[in-house]
Amino acid sequence: MERITKGPATATSPPRPGPPLPGGPAAAPSPAAGLLDGVPRQRGAAAASAPACRPRPAVRPWRLLPTPAGTPFTFAYASVLAVTSVVAAVADPALVHALHQGSSTDVAHLIRTPVSVLTASALWIAGGIVSPYALAFLLVLTALERRTGGVRAAGVFLAGHVLATLATEVPVGLAVLAGHLPPTSLHRLDYGISFGVAASIGALAGLLRPWLRWPLLVSVAGTLLSDLYAYADPLTNWGHLIALTIGMAAWPLLRRPHRPVQAVR
Repeated sequence: MERITKGPATATSPPRPGPPLPGGPAAAPSPAAGLLDGVPRQRGAAAASAPACRPRPAVRPWRLLPTPAGTPFTFAYASVLAVTSVVAAVADPALVHALHQGSSTDVAHLIRTPVSVLTASALWIAGGIVSPYALAFLLVLTALERRTGGVRAAGVFLAGHVLATLATEVPVGLAVLAGHLPPTSLHRLDYGISFGVAASIGALAGLLRPWLRWPLLVSVAGTLLSDLYAYADPLTNWGHLIALTIGMAAWPLLRRPHRPVQAVR
């Protein structure tokens, strides 16, 4: 039904647009010009009530790498690893071998000086700075620390490094005592950050969305299982799987709210 308005326009009616009056300013165009009376939800009102589009967050690729303010633990640790990697690359090979041997977390060292040898073994990268573990360390530890903070990221890394080392070396000592392995197994060369990196990968996966979490875990676990099947270094391969499981066991703790550091990145 057509709506008909009767009677004169009231004072509250908006003025109609038109040509400028003689000797006076032009009539201001009405915001309701061109709209039908009595018809709701027209384009003028829709435009006025439409919510503003949220701007997309800026892409900052440098956040993939550690910074002194954003990820102090990862940055400091990476600096130490860079120094030891340079020493391993330029020093005399005999000296480097002696340093690695003195930092080895074998049974003999763990019995005599467990704390110092567990600390020293985590200062070297097996394969040097060009090793895949070096890149994994930077990317994984940076992402984990940005999400959980330096204390929890350091705790996950150290738990994987220490617990996986003990889980692989203690059985060796028991096997030597039982006569199943020769005494030379007590001096097995074992050092590096790979156990800590594997634990950090397992922990980080629990903080990712499912479409990233499960492909990451499947690919990493598949690689570790294939290495174990090759049986080239079974103790180290078992240690990597144990460390990955340790990181996954930390999911409930890491998923608690964390207040990130407010600093200029």
